[in-house]
Amino acid sequence: MASFVPRHPETLEDQRRYTRARLVEVACLDCLTTVAVKKNSEHHTSIQWHGDARGQCPELRRVPEPERARSLHRGCPRLLAAIEAAALDGRIPIGAEDGY
Repeated sequence: MASFVPRHPETLEDQRRYTRARLVEVACLDCLTTVAVKKNSEHHTSIQWHGDARGQCPELRRVPEPERARSLHRGCPRLLAAIEAAALDGRIPIGAEDGY
């Protein structure tokens, strides 16, 4: 259980901006699993997985369960290619806004 639960509007807004603002839905080129993506720079990519998206990805299902649970894998190359293509064609804006 969290020891800190934000209650102040400013804190809640910071939390929303950090975890959900500017996220763009991107679908894998292969299995069509969707994730939410934000790029604060050319080299920084934030990926938020929805529900059972990891379980739907054939590439990630090949990873042994203990590693999958600890996220010790590199990710799905086809999903990463879809994210890169979306960034290159302008669907994912690149650059942080207000530090996020």
